[in-house]
Amino acid sequence: MASFSAVEFLPPAIRETLCSLRVCDPERPLRAAKARKRRSQLTVDGKLSVLAADHPARRVTSIANDPLGMADRHDYLARVLRVLTCETIDGVMATMDILEDLLVIDSLIREGGGPALLDGKVLIASLNRGGLARSKWEMDDPMTGTSAAACTAWGFDGTKILLRICDNDPDSLRTLVACSRAISEANSAGLPTFLEPLPVETRNGSYHVIKTKEALAQSAGVASALGDSSRYLWLKLPYCENYEVVANSTSLPILLLGGESAGDAAPFLRELRAGMSSGPNVRGALVGRNVLYPCKSDPLAVAEAAGGIVHKTWTVEEGLGHIEASSSRPLDGLSQYLEQA
Repeated sequence: MASFSAVEFLPPAIRETLCSLRVCDPERPLRAAKARKRRSQLTVDGKLSVLAADHPARRVTSIANDPLGMADRHDYLARVLRVLTCETIDGVMATMDILEDLLVIDSLIREGGGPALLDGKVLIASLNRGGLARSKWEMDDPMTGTSAAACTAWGFDGTKILLRICDNDPDSLRTLVACSRAISEANSAGLPTFLEPLPVETRNGSYHVIKTKEALAQSAGVASALGDSSRYLWLKLPYCENYEVVANSTSLPILLLGGESAGDAAPFLRELRAGMSSGPNVRGALVGRNVLYPCKSDPLAVAEAAGGIVHKTWTVEEGLGHIEASSSRPLDGLSQYLEQA
C-alpha cells in the first residue's frame, strides 16, 4: 500500500508563501475567514465526523517511534488538507495558527481555480492548550488560546475545550472553573462547545486516561453540568467496553475520540462502529492521529472509512475494504492550484 507523500500532495514552497503573507499581509486569514461560506446548521444529518488538529500546541508531537512526527508543519498541513478533501468529513478542530494557515491555503487554492475546501465545513477553535504535556503544571489548563468572541468575529462554528480530571491534583479544580467560564461565554455567543472531559491518573510519573465505563460515565455527569447552560454542549469521550453505560450517563450528544495512532486502522474503526451502536446520543467522532497518521495508508482513505461509518452506517469490513481499494489511487495534489502562490 503506497505511503502518503506530503511533498507530492502539497508543494513545499507553500511554507515560504505562508511566512511571506504573515509578514506582509497578516490580515489575509481573517479576510479569508469572513469570505468563507458557512453551512446553515452544525450538522446535516444529526451526526459529525470532525478532524482534530490541535495536538502540537500542547507539546504532543510523537507518532510511533518518532518524537517529532507531528512537528513538521508542512507534512502536518498536507495531511490535514488531504483529509479535508473528504466529503464525509464535516470539518476540522484546531488551534488558531493551524486554522489561519488552512484559511490562507484555501484562499490560494480558490485563486488558482481549485475547489473551496473550507466552504461548508465546520471550523472549531481549540481554546486551552496551556497544560503542556510533561510539565509540572500539566493539570492546570486555563484558556490560553482564542476566545468565544474571537470565534464569532472569525465566523467559526464552535469551540473545543480539554478538561482532564485528576483526583489527587488540585490543579484540576482550576481547570474545571476555567472550563465552566469558557462554556458560559460560548453560550452567550451561541457557539457549540465540544468538551473533552477525561478522567486521568498518574502512573510512572505521567498522566494516563482511565478508560473504564465507571470513570467515563462519572466524568460525563460532571461535564454535563458545567457552565450556565448545557444547551450548546457536546462531549468528546474515548471508547471503552460496555460503552452503553457511558452513553446512558448523559443526554448530551457524544463524539468519540481516537487517541494515539495505532498504525493500523482496524482497531480504530472497530471502536468507532461499536461506539456508534451504543446509544442514540453517540453522534460521530472527533479524531486526529488515527486518521492523520495511519501508518502507510492514505489519510484520505481512512477519513472516508471513518466518515462512512458515521454518516453511511458502513460496517468495519466495508471501511477496511474501502481503504484497501484506495491503495493505488493518485494523490490528486494541490500543486496545480498553487503554482502561482
